[in-house]
Amino acid sequence: MPLPKQDEYTIYDIYSLSEGERAELIDGMIYNMAPPNRIHQEIISQLTKVIGQYIDNNKGQCKIYPAPFAVFLNDDDRNYVEPDISVICDKNKLDDKGCNGAPDWVIEVVSPSTKRVDYGIKLFKYRTAGVREYWIINPLTNTVNVFDLEKNEKSDQYTFQDDIAACIFEDLIINISELIKD
Repeated sequence: MPLPKQDEYTIYDIYSLSEGERAELIDGMIYNMAPPNRIHQEIISQLTKVIGQYIDNNKGQCKIYPAPFAVFLNDDDRNYVEPDISVICDKNKLDDKGCNGAPDWVIEVVSPSTKRVDYGIKLFKYRTAGVREYWIINPLTNTVNVFDLEKNEKSDQYTFQDDIAACIFEDLIINISELIKD
């Protein structure tokens, strides 16, 4: 059931959505989420596996969660996002509902309907909430934008064929084209 139009929404409205309907809430605005396509899911699946194996092999304390996973960025009822991948290194941020506060690393895979939100609104929200690293993966252009938000460095843009170093894990190198071989 669609939500009635109003000026501002809260997390209560997110939890009132019909079963199967997904949306994010950013500063009281609802952003509906379309079902992801196959390549989107392939990228998320493979990245989750690679990052999870890295964390396990290094006996790390971080946890990785693919969407749908609730992230309450601010201590308010006006912000709720479901990043494609969330890496959280502070277990005190985790509870049964999800993550309370900024994940350490967020990865979003762009679709035509989410471009404006992923490159603009979410970049600003993640930066101001304290996310340390943010990747935007664009399967349409075969590019990855990496933002080292912890060091406030400018972003770097890579192609799917490039070896990309993670910012929060010194020796983790990811090559997207190697992950999504058909």
